[in-house]
Amino acid sequence: MAEQLHFDLPLHVALGPDDYFVSEANREAFAMVTGEADWPNGKLAVIGPEGSGKSHLARLWQVRTGALILKAQDLDPAADLPAAGARVVLEDGDHLAPEAEEYLFHLHNHLAATGGLLLLTGRRAPARWPLALPDLASRLQATTVISVADPDDLLLRAVLTKHFADRQLQPSPRLIDWLLPRIERSFASAAWIVAALDEAALSGGLVINQSLARVILDKAHGNLEE
Repeated sequence: MAEQLHFDLPLHVALGPDDYFVSEANREAFAMVTGEADWPNGKLAVIGPEGSGKSHLARLWQVRTGALILKAQDLDPAADLPAAGARVVLEDGDHLAPEAEEYLFHLHNHLAATGGLLLLTGRRAPARWPLALPDLASRLQATTVISVADPDDLLLRAVLTKHFADRQLQPSPRLIDWLLPRIERSFASAAWIVAALDEAALSGGLVINQSLARVILDKAHGNLEE
């Protein structure tokens, strides 16, 4: 069959409160972020693998508190500090550029001195971030850390469903039932298989079903990408 033309349309990722599924794997993180913020020393770090919902939690907190969201890799070392008592999210903190460490140091101290709150996200705990500034490293080591665990069956089902929905796909529930025991129990695997199914269906004019999923998984030999 000739390969069909398709277009890489922007992916609409739903980040509303009704789009976040809570299970035992993420219940504690959800409660700490969306409940009444009583974080020790006014700071909290939510850590977990890519695709585990850290950014989604940050958006939920932003909606509730009006927080400023900063991306660590895009942090401007010359930026002004936010207002006193601000709520600030720093996403992907383990990707902080060395030249931005001093800004984060001053931001941390500013929020601590003015009653602000700092929510950090990353794959690893702040104590394991590759920081060159000792004063910043020592302050972040005292951050309370909440981990999002690998998904249980309920969460993995919800993650698969959400990835399909974000791509405006509506597979049969039987396909999700079939996929659950056949992919790695990880957020990365859920994202990978949905993206692979979408790409194969678009490029080959195929229907997303169990047969297509079987072909993709057979070709992968069980080695799903991280």
